[in-house]
Amino acid sequence: MVVPLTVALGAAPAQAASCTTSTGPYQKQVEKFLGRTADGRQSSGDCKAIQAFQKKHGITPTIGYAGPLTWQTMNTMNQQKAAGKKPNAAGKCPTNKGRIACVDLTRQLSWVQDGKKLVYGPVPVRTGKKATPTRTGANKIYYRSANHWSTLYKVWMPHAQFFDGGQAFHAVDKSMWNPPGSGGCVNMTRADAKKYWGLLRNGDDVFVYGRKPGT
Repeated sequence: MVVPLTVALGAAPAQAASCTTSTGPYQKQVEKFLGRTADGRQSSGDCKAIQAFQKKHGITPTIGYAGPLTWQTMNTMNQQKAAGKKPNAAGKCPTNKGRIACVDLTRQLSWVQDGKKLVYGPVPVRTGKKATPTRTGANKIYYRSANHWSTLYKVWMPHAQFFDGGQAFHAVDKSMWNPPGSGGCVNMTRADAKKYWGLLRNGDDVFVYGRKPGT
């Protein structure tokens, strides 16, 4: 099998709207995720479905190729779905702190719990990329700003709640599965960031653990 040069190099193709005829290394898995016939062979319909998924979440190149990044994104979604309403079933986030915001980098999930009681979530989040990872460990929210302006990245950070240096929970308008990730913050949808704003206060605990796929 010859992989298109643009796929091998990870560069966006000149004709971004075109569809590849090449079968990807994760063809069957991707087909199954999308509810298509999982025969492991690329078809025009497969390509269009994969391409639509890639465009929705900002995965490039958007040529409908069932490559590692596309499957990694889908696999993370599967893990998030499997978490259901028991995201802390493995007990990795402390239950002896009272109210605490938990962040699981491996599953790209966050939730708020009070002891063993789930208060809100779990919700998908977008954490730091390889060059700027979201740091693991126990911290506390120390500063909140309803409409914070980042002097570093020159962007607005709605409902920002800082817990580790410049790293904070805050809203973004991107897909939560948009690669490669944030500058270290825990990105959330506007609705989830607003909900966290109402649930948390300065001094509340935050616990970050795991490792983001691909980092």
